[in-house]
Amino acid sequence: MSLMQRALGMIYPDQCALCSELVDGQGALCGACWRDMPFQTGHSCDLCGADLVGETDGVSDHCDDCIAIPRPWSKGRAAVSYRDAGRRVVLGLKHGDRSDLVPVAGRWLARAGSDILSNDTILVPVPLHWSRLLRRRYNQSAELAKVVAKLCDLDMALDALIRTSRTKPQDGMGVDARYRNVEESIVPATNRPGLLEGRSVCLIDDVMTSGATLSASAHACSAAGASQISVLVLARVAKTP
Repeated sequence: MSLMQRALGMIYPDQCALCSELVDGQGALCGACWRDMPFQTGHSCDLCGADLVGETDGVSDHCDDCIAIPRPWSKGRAAVSYRDAGRRVVLGLKHGDRSDLVPVAGRWLARAGSDILSNDTILVPVPLHWSRLLRRRYNQSAELAKVVAKLCDLDMALDALIRTSRTKPQDGMGVDARYRNVEESIVPATNRPGLLEGRSVCLIDDVMTSGATLSASAHACSAAGASQISVLVLARVAKTP
């Protein structure tokens, strides 16, 4: 550490990424916030990463949602559950202009997806409509994909998919309404022909609720010629509304 960094550390000591407690290292969590972070480390659904009751017997298990709704992807992982401190991180990234949370959240994603990411995987973020991108100033899914790509030395295609319409916010919608809302709203980019042809794609998103947006994105990847599709999300909502 340089003399300048030491001096800045004395003047502006590192604080917890979620509260004002002092911590040892930029982007770290204090003990209380770490205990409140619902990391997905136990038995989980092989298609979406949702917590499952009991212990794994080595066979891939699926949650009720993934049994009821066919998923157009083969594997799925989530870093945290969408509650407590996990919810605070997602809301900070999505609505709170907390781009400072991207590096630490990206590390959690890379760790959660370690068993589904291979050397030939290309990372594709779920796209934002241009009007929402203009308002938010960044696509949190794309920023997370950048961190995972760097940590895992993987290819990424930030502009592989396009959101063709500004869909309604999905908060409060039921499952069927969510699927209708995003139907045909995500398509492959026409200016990148062959980009996903024959590739193993991992879709990156901040949160999965019903899976409607990820499904629309996966169908667009299939239309672009992807040979295999998996999903990796920062947070998984436990139950669809």
